[in-house]
Amino acid sequence: MLRQRLNDALKSAMLSKDTRSISTIRLILAALKDRDIAARPRGVTDGIPEDEILSMLQQMMKQRRESIALYEQGGRLELAQQEAEEIAIIETFLPAQFSEAEVAEAVRAVIAEIGAQGLKDMGRTMAALKERYAGQMDFTKASATVKAQLV
Repeated sequence: MLRQRLNDALKSAMLSKDTRSISTIRLILAALKDRDIAARPRGVTDGIPEDEILSMLQQMMKQRRESIALYEQGGRLELAQQEAEEIAIIETFLPAQFSEAEVAEAVRAVIAEIGAQGLKDMGRTMAALKERYAGQMDFTKASATVKAQLV
């Protein structure tokens, strides 16, 4: 479904001659194709699953946020603006992101469900969160919430 949305978005961007969207969606599709090829030795022949695609999109957004900070430090505001525009385009393919309260509630629920006792269970907790909420939360922020609740 997400693959189809990406292809449809590329077609519509091409029809509307939106160069920023075209280039960003092409970058996404190229990264997706790379991941599909890399997954073949694992026996994944029909492409990576949607949760991995969502994870890839979040990683792309994280990379762009880091680039924005570096560009702003270097006084390259036009490049920072370009990265911000790409983030906005990538976000359209992600599900709505959890608020801090929703993240805290999801973390509480997972901790209770898996019976996590302390920091030694942080890895299990994060794995369960990533499995259930791929693309819906920023796992960097979620890990801080997990750590705070497990201490």
